Amino acid sequence: MQTATADAPLAHNRLPDDRLIVALDVPNAVQGLELAGQLNAAVSFYKIGLGMLCGGGLALANELKQEHGKRIFLDMKLFDIGATVEAAVRGIAQFELDFLTVHGDPHVVRAAQEGKGGTDLQILAVTILTSLDRADLDAGLIRAGDVAEIVTERAAKAFEAGADGVIASPHEATAIRALPQAEGKLIVTPGVRPTGSAKGDQKRIATPAFAVEQGADHIVVGRPVWQAENPDAAARAIVAELP
Repeated sequence: MQTATADAPLAHNRLPDDRLIVALDVPNAVQGLELAGQLNAAVSFYKIGLGMLCGGGLALANELKQEHGKRIFLDMKLFDIGATVEAAVRGIAQFELDFLTVHGDPHVVRAAQEGKGGTDLQILAVTILTSLDRADLDAGLIRAGDVAEIVTERAAKAFEAGADGVIASPHEATAIRALPQAEGKLIVTPGVRPTGSAKGDQKRIATPAFAVEQGADHIVVGRPVWQAENPDAAARAIVAELP
């Protein structure tokens, strides 16, 4: 793994407000570390997902966490039989990362909790992807019903199974926050787009301020930051929007 250049050193500073999680959705760890160097003073929390897994994503996660004091959200969306999920999470937990996503099916959540053991890794359950709408659910043979209601029901089931938090769009955050099972739990919202940003492949989107006002603990923003001409300025503008 290459280290940051002298022009963009990574220090151990943290924003007082880490509600913004920036998705490092670039092709490989070298580009991810370079981007993190540009964002160093503005961002303390990063998401690393499947798109970078074969490009050194886990090594980058470990370096940003251990050497640069950043918080890390590993977005793997694990889904398998319980024994396999438990084994995978046990392996990931040794890296002392902060968040890990699994699918919100109760058997998956329970297995992930077993796998993390006594570590501080927080298991976040995916409800319905923010890139999906009712037509997509129909095509996937998901039962009929309002998307927001299905998301809220899946969140309740995930909490009952032991999830530390859920992934949902900002539009479902208020209903999830009102669940009795949600006390002390995290709500992390992707599908967040600053005013004027392109939707991309997201369908259930909202602004950063709206997401937080609806009850989100953290917002995840990717392309509006890393595709910006000045990623640092873009990240700072998002933080400035937060209530």
